[in-house]
Amino acid sequence: MLETQDLTLHYGQSQILYDVSLTAQKGEITCLMGTNGVGKTSFLKAVAGVHPCSGGIVSFMGKAFSRSNAHALAQKGIAYVPQGREIFPLMSVHENLETGFACLPKADHHVPDHIYDLFPVLKDMRNRRGGDLSGGQQQQLAIARALITRPKLLLLDEPTEGIQPNIIQQIGRVIELLKNQGDMAILLVEQYFDFAYGLADQIYVMKRGQIVEAGRKADMPRDRLLRAVSV
Repeated sequence: MLETQDLTLHYGQSQILYDVSLTAQKGEITCLMGTNGVGKTSFLKAVAGVHPCSGGIVSFMGKAFSRSNAHALAQKGIAYVPQGREIFPLMSVHENLETGFACLPKADHHVPDHIYDLFPVLKDMRNRRGGDLSGGQQQQLAIARALITRPKLLLLDEPTEGIQPNIIQQIGRVIELLKNQGDMAILLVEQYFDFAYGLADQIYVMKRGQIVEAGRKADMPRDRLLRAVSV
């Protein structure tokens, strides 16, 4: 579904990513783990077309590209939920969801019932302004907005950041349900180790812009992986 080969990325003269190769398969959750500032978010931005790669190749559904803009990639089926959520605070919940229509044909400009089934609180608050929601509710809104686009690849950047434990559990259940539906690949960037490890099928560990550990969760003992992520 998704494959990157020797991906590099710069901000000006500073190199952030060094030859990052990663795969994410349909029907699986691939976790990219690591401490703050190692390049995880930059990697997601490169895949989503938010920031251009300096080198390497991104392949999605068998088609390779080195440069493409975020709107074009969203139309191809890549949805990105950024760190910090980036919802529109003065727009209603329903209007925030409607912004997902931008990459869809006009016939698909409606909010499917299953969005509210996944996040019932959004149905109850659909007329409330996005900025009036709690952090956890805003995160649910950001994920729901991404799902409006009917993605084949869902990119999640730190979905548990600053969120109360009960909402973290709800989000975890939604991510697991999306995986089990089997029609999308999920790439999760997460620092909350137990959350990420509990969901993951495949794990990559990044340090200083490079992948230093990679494998199936079943082949990566928890304690060894925790040490690798923490050092």
